[in-house]
Amino acid sequence: MHLLENPFGLVNIARPIYLNRLAFLFVRTRAITRLAFVGSLVCWFVLVSSDILVVFSDIKGLTPEVPPWLPRVMLDLYIFCLFYYYKFRIEREEALNFTDLLWKVFATGLITTVVSLALRLLVGLLGNTKLPENVLFGDFIYQVNLALLISFMMAAFMAWKRLILYQKSKWLIRLWTFFEFLLVFVLIYDSINLALSDTANLLLDIVLGLVILVLSANMKWVAYLNFRQKWTSLLLLLLVMFYIGYFTFTADRLSDVIATKSPAFFAFNSHLFNIALIGFVSLYSVFSFLVILFNLPTSSVFEQKLEEVVNFQRISQSIQTEQNEESVYKILLESSVSAVFADAAWLEIESNSHQHQFYTYQLTKEEAQAIRDHLAAKNIKGVLDQNVDKTKNLSRHLASMKGARYRSLEAFPITVKGETIGTLALLKELPDGFNKEMKRIVAAFANQAGISIENFRLMEEAFQNERYKEELKIAKAVQKSLLPERLERDAQFDVVAFSESADEVGGDYYDTLRVNDHTVVLIIADVSGKGTTAAFHMSQMKGIFHSLSQQPDIDPKRFMMQANQALVYCLERGSFITASYFVIDTQARTIQYARAGHCPLLYFKAAEQTANYCQDKGTALGMVRSRDYEKFIHTYTFPYHPGDMLVLFTDGITEAKNTKGEEFGYDRLKAAVEKLSSENLKNMQQQLLQQLYEYTGSDEINDDYTTMIVKFK
Repeated sequence: MHLLENPFGLVNIARPIYLNRLAFLFVRTRAITRLAFVGSLVCWFVLVSSDILVVFSDIKGLTPEVPPWLPRVMLDLYIFCLFYYYKFRIEREEALNFTDLLWKVFATGLITTVVSLALRLLVGLLGNTKLPENVLFGDFIYQVNLALLISFMMAAFMAWKRLILYQKSKWLIRLWTFFEFLLVFVLIYDSINLALSDTANLLLDIVLGLVILVLSANMKWVAYLNFRQKWTSLLLLLLVMFYIGYFTFTADRLSDVIATKSPAFFAFNSHLFNIALIGFVSLYSVFSFLVILFNLPTSSVFEQKLEEVVNFQRISQSIQTEQNEESVYKILLESSVSAVFADAAWLEIESNSHQHQFYTYQLTKEEAQAIRDHLAAKNIKGVLDQNVDKTKNLSRHLASMKGARYRSLEAFPITVKGETIGTLALLKELPDGFNKEMKRIVAAFANQAGISIENFRLMEEAFQNERYKEELKIAKAVQKSLLPERLERDAQFDVVAFSESADEVGGDYYDTLRVNDHTVVLIIADVSGKGTTAAFHMSQMKGIFHSLSQQPDIDPKRFMMQANQALVYCLERGSFITASYFVIDTQARTIQYARAGHCPLLYFKAAEQTANYCQDKGTALGMVRSRDYEKFIHTYTFPYHPGDMLVLFTDGITEAKNTKGEEFGYDRLKAAVEKLSSENLKNMQQQLLQQLYEYTGSDEINDDYTTMIVKFK
């Protein structure tokens, strides 16, 4: 029994222990951070003092009072202290997001740059006095700038580490660990003047450069920035690159001046560690800037597509979250205007009680009525006609309206049970303001709104009559409207599908969609549970399928990731959806697919006359409610050949039981497919279901039966 759920009134000791542990870790972290900061200051002070003594002794021809190697050792210790300081300040700060990390680096660079410029101003104010020309004073100024440069570089190093390891894998963690150890080796190598051959030095430089190049190519975090964040990141990265250039130039110029007066002086540009650190930070800054810059044009498009999915979900789940029809109308107006950037809109609805309801957005009822009267005067019949010519005529007649500020009009019917109950009209001030993509989006919104309105009205009837039976009929109507009446056809394959619910409604879903001339996508899904809730989640899955599948070049893994991200906001805890998503490329003759916890794919190979289940992995949608879902889904690709078959099914097929309680099972399904492989698809499907009913001994089923079979020609 968990201590936090103690029914006997025992003292709850788990929570205080946990809180005390957190407090201890917090205090320890702050102590280490402060210790590292103080240590870096001490090391830098010893570094400056010892280096000035060495340079002074060299100029005067004296034996230095401190060992010549002491400045290098103190530089190493200073770097180690800074490493642990920023490790606890940046790497282990969980609250920082991507832009916060860039702000941290920017702020550090700004502070160090201001200090450096203040020193330059001080030197400038000294003018022609002897102090600026003094080697020891120049060495001090150089050491301050070097310390500022390394501090800024270490802050950027830790920030870049978090960005690179955002979506970490085993090999990436190992590569980063190897990189850190390699930098430690280089640091020690520089300090003790380790003698290596020219070949070994060249090999070390090549390995270091390759590791930096590979690590700098990890930019997965960029995809999660929105349009505004990308602009902010570009500005911050540009300033970071400016800081790097300024410090590198300043330190290099100062070191050249001092090196001419003291051969014992050790310049930073001969320190391989500093070169590697500056190279890594600079290269990743440049790569990040370029990747964000090139991704900038697609950001708004991706955000718009994501907003379309969210709006579609809002309309889809309005039957569950809203209290009346009016809320659906408002959502439909707002979502449609937002999706196509319309300037105004109105919505006419014939209510259940035959009352005419009128809703407007960014215009008055009088303006909307004036437009309707103008179209009626031009003998424009059927504002709801959706053919292209009528759409052009509407805009043309609207343009001839005196005093009208709108020049584009698109009207969409709201249908319930095949009957038009209203009109959604969108307006733009520009002529030809609506393209085909915009029309398709709003048409999908209007269709889904019709389903939601239908659900509201049918539920009202159910409450007035027999609540339970009418509720099932509602969901049955919704489910039938969601399953496709006609499947996509192609010259290279045939496809048939069958679905039967155990109750009046079920949660099984299948669909097909043609993306282009040579690409068709398929989906089969099973919503957890039964009844109306399963049907409503099935409606959400259909909306997500049609919205995401039409994105250019979307692959099965990305489809599952975005579908999961959308579903976690509308699926209640404990609910999930299993699915398999397929992309058939008839040009390349390949099949790509991803499985999210659904029944395994049964693939029949005509050349071998055998059927086998594909051994693949995947977690159901809604089970992992975070971006870590990417780790639990995979894309698989294989070619197909003439005569091969895809056999897709839900668990109601394999789990069907006979009178003895024995399941039909995977082996019987496999044997049936191999036996019926020579039949045409319709006969094969009928005989397969007949075998299932004969095995169970009844036409009454205890779970949903759904099959989809694809046979390649």
